[in-house]
Amino acid sequence: MTVLPYKEQQAGKKEQVAAMFDSISPKYDLLNHVLSLGIDIYWRKKAIRILKKQKPRLILDIATGTGDFAIEALAAKPEKVIGVDISEGMLSIGREKIKKLKLADKIELRTGDSEKLLFDNNYFDAVIVSFGVRNFENLLKGLTDMNRVLKPGGTCIVLEFSKPSAFPFKQIYNFYFKHILPFVGKAISKDNAAYHYLPESVQAFPDGKDFLNIFEKAGFQSTKCIPLTFGISSIYIGKK
Repeated sequence: MTVLPYKEQQAGKKEQVAAMFDSISPKYDLLNHVLSLGIDIYWRKKAIRILKKQKPRLILDIATGTGDFAIEALAAKPEKVIGVDISEGMLSIGREKIKKLKLADKIELRTGDSEKLLFDNNYFDAVIVSFGVRNFENLLKGLTDMNRVLKPGGTCIVLEFSKPSAFPFKQIYNFYFKHILPFVGKAISKDNAAYHYLPESVQAFPDGKDFLNIFEKAGFQSTKCIPLTFGISSIYIGKK
């Protein structure tokens, strides 16, 4: 069953996700850090530390949003990072952020569909995505296209929410995700659907070994899953 942000609408998931992120984009960064208690910053840093060992020259950041992961990716010292996203609202804020940080020579943000990437085969040294693949309309299709644009020997890193399984953290996490997060998200963003969609999409997402199976079907090899913070999120690594 496909999880949709706006269940009463007829539009497909891709269109609804774009509209949702356009709606919450002004408060997105604030909510990210508040709702995760700032742990999302640590997660991104850890993912890029893993990537840094590969010394990628050209990086593609999928579902780049406001550009936080693209900015963090500069720690790997690439020549350039290209970020793509379907939400113009998010990209607009990201471009302003990059401009203020004077990083426009290193990071370029483009409007683009993560499942139909407008790049040649074997183009990037690394493909990264944080909290984006969960929103794909077709997960296998999106991952397969990410593999297509990656150079042979290149690295793909996916950072995504997962589901804790250990007691009592599982119970605490589920209560927070289902009750506290939607309440705070609605109060700050004024979009009731967006922060109900988040826990629903996490519950429906095939995490852990299930994700690795799809990752491998998309063509990735030497795959690995690294759980973070009691399993709240995970880093998935694959090679082409």
